Amino acid sequence: MQGSVQTVEADANLKQEIEKNSAAYAENFNRQDGAGIAALFASGGVHVNSQGPRTDIEQFYRAIFEAGFTQQENKVHQAVPLGTDAALAMGEYRMTGKNQSGAPIESAGLWTGVYIREAGHWKTRMLSAMPRPPQAVK
Repeated sequence: MQGSVQTVEADANLKQEIEKNSAAYAENFNRQDGAGIAALFASGGVHVNSQGPRTDIEQFYRAIFEAGFTQQENKVHQAVPLGTDAALAMGEYRMTGKNQSGAPIESAGLWTGVYIREAGHWKTRMLSAMPRPPQAVK
């Protein structure tokens, strides 16, 4: 029984560490700091979305900011270890802002992340974001 208690504690600690990374991501997003977001990615990190994989993380986020998105909220639902220095996590995101004409914009969806421990810190190796489709008007 002792092993399962240690596993639950380790998983809870891992989730807390991934939540710290997720909070830092949102803080950098809300400051419009693409370089700060890029710094949370591991060497060779990639962001995958409906347009495909991107390794130019800072430029990718600059384009998001230029489109008018100014705020992001993240939730970490689950984090599981993939060994001692790798983990998989998943959750939800919501971005809001205003487009060029001042109309509100929003994008929300699900994300999955592969994390590795690099230089003693959890870094994102691959982040995948899947926006939810727009709600049908009834």
